[in-house]
Amino acid sequence: MSLILFAFVARVRDGLPLSASTDFEYNRELQEKKRQLRTISRALALFPERAAVKGQELNILVSSEGVSYMSVCHWSIPAAMAFCFLEDLRWEFTACYNASVVSLADRPYPFLEFDGAIQKLKQQYNRKGGPALQVTLAEVQEDLRLRPPQILTLEELELTNGSANGHTEQQLATSQSVKLEPVTAPGILSLVLNIMCASLNVIRGVHLIEYTFQCHLYIFHSRLKAAKSLGLLSAIVLCNVFLRELRNAWQIAFHVGVASLSTALTFRRKVQDRSPDCRV
Repeated sequence: MSLILFAFVARVRDGLPLSASTDFEYNRELQEKKRQLRTISRALALFPERAAVKGQELNILVSSEGVSYMSVCHWSIPAAMAFCFLEDLRWEFTACYNASVVSLADRPYPFLEFDGAIQKLKQQYNRKGGPALQVTLAEVQEDLRLRPPQILTLEELELTNGSANGHTEQQLATSQSVKLEPVTAPGILSLVLNIMCASLNVIRGVHLIEYTFQCHLYIFHSRLKAAKSLGLLSAIVLCNVFLRELRNAWQIAFHVGVASLSTALTFRRKVQDRSPDCRV
């Protein structure tokens, strides 16, 4: 049984992923813990220098000093042993990459080759059950006695994530590099129908603008997209209500149906994760 399942290294100031261990296990709780790790990495400046998040079978441990070293461990591993692994990981990483190289990194996972060192450390702890480098278990135990890690709950984790997402959402809204999920076949159909509705309403400027804006909301990322989509749908429904004397029931149903389909697809089209998964 592996005691240390996953390791993750991130820059504290902005949460940029620097490296991680290659993962070939698909345990459901492990995947959930990895998701929580990424949540933590987005708000590392808000977390204590040393922390732990308890789970049913797996725990998350965090140790930060400008660069944060995190791991997902089996619950049975002693805390001193787990933090000893993170300390070994820190020694290895700082020996390979100095502070200036880390500060200049501008893309996710720039040091993926460090995975080899992580794998060696994991094997050292999982097979031999002990430290590999300069630190000793006794030193880490004494340090933990003097500076125990803060135990975080899932509620605190979600609250911190909410605080971080307020800033993250603002960055996403202004970034030109935001990418949405690929356009689907229903999405293409929706765009064609919107263009058809717009062409049928060339003489009605408001209607033309409404359907054009619906296409824009589906294709491009926008702040408050949900509110804009619902507001636009409401406006199209109201316009069709005012035009009920000029249109029959089928025409009104067609226009409202196209708008509803476009709104639903806009809600379902999410922002792509900007960080490549790289099987980590």
